[in-house]
Amino acid sequence: MGMMIQQFEIFVQNKPGDVSRIAEALSRNSVNIRGISTDLGSPRPMIRVITDDEASTRSALRAANMEFSEREIDVVSLPDRPGELAKMTKLLSRSGINIESLFILGTHGNNVNEIAIATDDSKRAREILSKYF
Repeated sequence: MGMMIQQFEIFVQNKPGDVSRIAEALSRNSVNIRGISTDLGSPRPMIRVITDDEASTRSALRAANMEFSEREIDVVSLPDRPGELAKMTKLLSRSGINIESLFILGTHGNNVNEIAIATDDSKRAREILSKYF
């Protein structure tokens, strides 16, 4: 099983320019975005971001007066071929583990996809996935 990284959950108003403001704040601080997704339909609209530099992300968001929280999530390396994500997610669902967010961070080296995944039980998720991935 891969490493742990921080996922930033940035709370927004769900108005035009939300994503742009975040992208600009991070780019001004030379932070590279590895994964981004929007969750705007929830009672607390947010944009989730994974970057290549957690400390700079933190200070960039603070400097831009953006409200955010962080959570530690797992990175799993999967072979980059059809069916691997299906296999991984099925293992988790069979064990009653709920996936709360998931990013494909991109291909890494020899046809390996890095997947960032947050679940409602990361300790058990890690135990299950470490046997297979």
